[in-house]
Amino acid sequence: MRTVPGRTDSVVVVGAGLAGLAAGLHLLGAGKKVTIVERDDTVGGRVGVYPVTDSDGTHLYDIDNGASVLTMPNLVLEALAAVGADFESTTPPIRLTSLSPSYHTRYADGTSIDVYSDPEAMAAEVERTCGTAEAQGYRDLRRWLADIFDAEFDRFIDSNFDSPLDLVGSKAAITDTATLTKLGGFGRLGPRVDRFLKDTRLRRVFTFQALYAGMAPQKALAVYGAIAHMDTSLGVFFPEGGMAAIGRAMADAFVTAGGTLELGTDIVDITVDRGRADAVLTADGRRIACDALILTADLPVVDRLLDRAAVSKKGRRNGYGVVSPSAVVAHGTVPVELTASWPARAHHTIDFGDEWAETFRRITARSGKGSLMADPSLLITRPSVSDSGLEVVRDGVRSEPVSILAPCPNLDSAPLAWAELAQPYLREILATLEGRGYTGLADAFVLDHIDTPQTWADKGMLSGSPFSSAHVFRQTGPFRRKNMVAGLDNVVLAGSGTTPGVGVPTVLVSGKLAAERVTGPQGR
Repeated sequence: MRTVPGRTDSVVVVGAGLAGLAAGLHLLGAGKKVTIVERDDTVGGRVGVYPVTDSDGTHLYDIDNGASVLTMPNLVLEALAAVGADFESTTPPIRLTSLSPSYHTRYADGTSIDVYSDPEAMAAEVERTCGTAEAQGYRDLRRWLADIFDAEFDRFIDSNFDSPLDLVGSKAAITDTATLTKLGGFGRLGPRVDRFLKDTRLRRVFTFQALYAGMAPQKALAVYGAIAHMDTSLGVFFPEGGMAAIGRAMADAFVTAGGTLELGTDIVDITVDRGRADAVLTADGRRIACDALILTADLPVVDRLLDRAAVSKKGRRNGYGVVSPSAVVAHGTVPVELTASWPARAHHTIDFGDEWAETFRRITARSGKGSLMADPSLLITRPSVSDSGLEVVRDGVRSEPVSILAPCPNLDSAPLAWAELAQPYLREILATLEGRGYTGLADAFVLDHIDTPQTWADKGMLSGSPFSSAHVFRQTGPFRRKNMVAGLDNVVLAGSGTTPGVGVPTVLVSGKLAAERVTGPQGR
């Protein structure tokens, strides 16, 4: 594995999202002097907050501004453990609730299925809703997903790649690649799941995760069954106080262990001396020296910095290939008097439309051919179901936070005028959900924040997508944007745009992998 040559005592990490915080913790644990700089005033990146104030200007509540699904919290613990911390030693502590069910799923025919990580509970639910044969199919599928995950995680997710030849670079790598091939991992996810399950509703439960990889299930590689395994077998969790508690706890552990954290600090340039970055320059004119540099920002932001540093084109992406679909995410509150009458009381509800294949065709279409969902499938997240302390009293009315995520094409796929479209589209989504049984939602939903492809793009996200580059084969594993920057010996990337990819677990891993490019493998 290639590592940064020369002196690496002092490291600057740009970005205090989960990738940057994980990198910082692992670097500190290896004895490095680390400074993390973040342009925002809060940590967490896409697992941060949007503060909401009341009409009189007082703080009302915080919105989780991005990821709402937490899987594999052991990766957070691993980062904390690098500096001798754990879930209880940080401020705030990380206190997790295991969601049961992980998801409540609803369908156009009026039926519903709860998704449990416990194998016996899930088998019983499948038998109750779909029959005995499907319950056996579920058990077989669960074993297959576990086998895919076990063959893939250590070698192809939690590892640095220097070349595609690393797939067969050792006896262990050859064994794991052969196992994945035998399991059908390099085939397509949808057809492979179809071999186990006949019920179309269950097929959706175990393939919708392809959206995280930016692909339709019929086109996604079966290796992305690993995401379904995380989602449906390893458990979905929620931290007390909201998802942003993760970043806050990691930042606390970082500072407590001696790291320097600078918030509200925008990096505008990199200075280079003899092929090495020797400092970053801040918007207020300060110079922060470094022996090594880790960049965790979104790829367009990274490449603007590299361009200003006169890095050769070899060190930058000449175009970004296939970009994942985007999402419209509306955050607000609804009186609990109304939510009590809704179809189910669940933390996460996936409300599927009937036209599943058509939905993916529309949101993944290329080059100006994308369009909005005609029969939307939506994720409704209600965090106070798991943490009643997140309820809000608004104008004297007891209310709960509700977030609604509607997948949509990115700006390359559909360059829509979102400044004008956002409000009418939200009204359409709310009316759709009201028609599906969410009584009173259209009138009672108080909107506090809405993100669209345009707002994501304004923050520097690739083609207005918070999910970055899609995981097509040529952008997967050793073919994804490399985390070592050609042309600068001591600059490393982390985050969703580089290896291993998109999602809370993978960006945590990316931070660790970036740190290991500086320190070498730690305890492996």
